[in-house]
Amino acid sequence: MPYIAVSALSHPGLLRDHNEDSLVIGPWTLCATVTENPQTLLFPLGTPCVVAVADGLGGHPAGEVASALVVRRLALTGTTLDGEPAVREAVSACNEDVYRAALAEEDLTGMGTTLAGIVLTAEAALVFNVGDSRVLEAAGGGVRRLSVDDSPPPPPGQRTTNIVTQTLGGTLAPRTVEPHVSSHPLTVGARYLVCSDGLTDPVPEEEIGTLLDRHLAGRAAFELWKAAIDAGGPDNITLALVTVGEEL
Repeated sequence: MPYIAVSALSHPGLLRDHNEDSLVIGPWTLCATVTENPQTLLFPLGTPCVVAVADGLGGHPAGEVASALVVRRLALTGTTLDGEPAVREAVSACNEDVYRAALAEEDLTGMGTTLAGIVLTAEAALVFNVGDSRVLEAAGGGVRRLSVDDSPPPPPGQRTTNIVTQTLGGTLAPRTVEPHVSSHPLTVGARYLVCSDGLTDPVPEEEIGTLLDRHLAGRAAFELWKAAIDAGGPDNITLALVTVGEEL
């Protein structure tokens, strides 16, 4: 039976005093906490399985609340996400939930989060994102970016930018979102990386591709985290490495 293996971890990095990232893998969530080593979960391929990272907005209140709210909703609804329309609707509903919670409690006003993820069905990989968290596919010794950054081009001489043009929540007045959603054929052996910018800002995609080519499963997840730490660990680091296998 074909299966899905997901190796994941979440860590505050070296400069932040707490973790505002959250993670969902199927019905399992990890919210604003720390894992010392990669955790690996296995699922049979068939029923839709969602894997997503939400990165709470730094500089805003309660980023960890927004990210946790989003992944917990996806954990409850993930098995119903069987196509692009369902994914779009779910992401829009997450946005509404963030605003609703922020309006209900003064301390949460302005909270927000990015979101990036993948839903694996028996036939397809449904990729979605809002913000600058990413979904990458390992391909030919490198990586192919499947998500679309909601960010302007970085300034000359810089590789990244801290500006995000679209998030879930994050403003005083509610705004709708236009999630990026795409469908890709699913093949046995495919590998996907879902991660916050705490990985992709300090570690270039070329290096990420090299590490994915060199290592498998939990070791790859550990080496990716280590690369971000060795580069200074400037932000929270959350990642999930998804592999589609042939026999469970």
